[in-house]
Amino acid sequence: SKNRAMLNVSVIRNSDNVPVTAYVAVKTVNLTGQLKNISMRKIEEPGETVVIYYVGDTTIANREVLVFDISIKPDGEENTSEVRFQRQFYTD
Repeated sequence: SKNRAMLNVSVIRNSDNVPVTAYVAVKTVNLTGQLKNISMRKIEEPGETVVIYYVGDTTIANREVLVFDISIKPDGEENTSEVRFQRQFYTD
């Protein structure tokens, strides 16, 4: 849909470049401070090498700027990593 944005997050172990399961939480707001809920779902594709990623989506308006705050805690790790970025979306 032209009025939806999808977020795709992969968590890769640095030591051997293997995808791992993790707790992934996303907080997203627009520039007016309106919270945009994104519930992340785990996708696991079996095969020779298992592929694991997390996807979520939210509604967007034309020219809307969203700020994404992503918290990632890989299974078996004690530390949480934080990522922040912003993106402007165009629907027209």
